[in-house]
Amino acid sequence: MNNDNGNNKNDSSSSDDSARPGAIVRRGLAVVAGQLIIGAAGLLTGVRAIWAGTTPKAEQTLYFANHTSHGDFVLLWATLPSDLRALTRPVAGQDYWEASKLRNFIGKDVFNALMIRRDGSGQGGNPVDQMKEALEGGDSLIMFPEGTRNTGDDILLPLKSGLFHLARACPTVRLVPVWIENLKRVLPKGTLVPIPLACTVRFGAPIQLEEGEDKVAFLARARTAMLDLRPEYDRIEPNGGTAS
Repeated sequence: MNNDNGNNKNDSSSSDDSARPGAIVRRGLAVVAGQLIIGAAGLLTGVRAIWAGTTPKAEQTLYFANHTSHGDFVLLWATLPSDLRALTRPVAGQDYWEASKLRNFIGKDVFNALMIRRDGSGQGGNPVDQMKEALEGGDSLIMFPEGTRNTGDDILLPLKSGLFHLARACPTVRLVPVWIENLKRVLPKGTLVPIPLACTVRFGAPIQLEEGEDKVAFLARARTAMLDLRPEYDRIEPNGGTAS
């Protein structure tokens, strides 16, 4: 009996020892990969952050941005100060980021993304509940309230109700609107090689759900807060009018 117990302990200890170096190496690779991604984002897009009406704060935040490319959350994440980046998780489509071992490593180990199922199967939990749980656990999040990539000509798709439900469920979390400029032209749908073009990530003044404010009014105000971050040249239509 004593010998068996001793052997079991040795086996367990050996297993722990073998797992620990692997985990350390994986974490190290994730750190290196993260730095390479940040460097590549700067090199390919010249991305810069503009904080309009707010400043980076070490406070729990829900960043909500427009969504035109798979690279959107990469740019937003890359422009955050390093201390905030470490606390901020992008909300990402599980089907895309778990499609290969490389994407899975980048999504989970580098970005620590909150994976959301988008196939409508009902498996993996309700996306809003998953985000609410992450916020209640102290994470900051990057989300795209349009719910899907905007690959058409619309400036901004209608916002889904998830942003409203999160604002109501987590009233102490800062809600910061974000506009990602030019990435749709840098990485058009179907292209593999980015087109060099300067990108800007604009962070707006935080908003909050007002007492008694309903879903329609709040989402309209959140949409306006996002659209107001566009640069002037992006608001002019070909006929000389101002885009809404």
